[in-house]
Amino acid sequence: MPEKKKLGRPTDNPKGQSMHVRLDAECAEILAKYCEQEGTSKMEATRRGIKKLKSDLKK
Repeated sequence: MPEKKKLGRPTDNPKGQSMHVRLDAECAEILAKYCEQEGTSKMEATRRGIKKLKSDLKK
């Protein structure tokens, strides 16, 4: 049987992890303002925020 071809856009950084987040009103407003200012999606802004936490990790 031939291998099934994957659908979707090819990427060098597949995003296989999924999560659901509930935000309070203040966090939702900050996120919305940031996304508008930077012209980015909520998910991209969230990824950027998570990456900023890396410097706080204890080695």
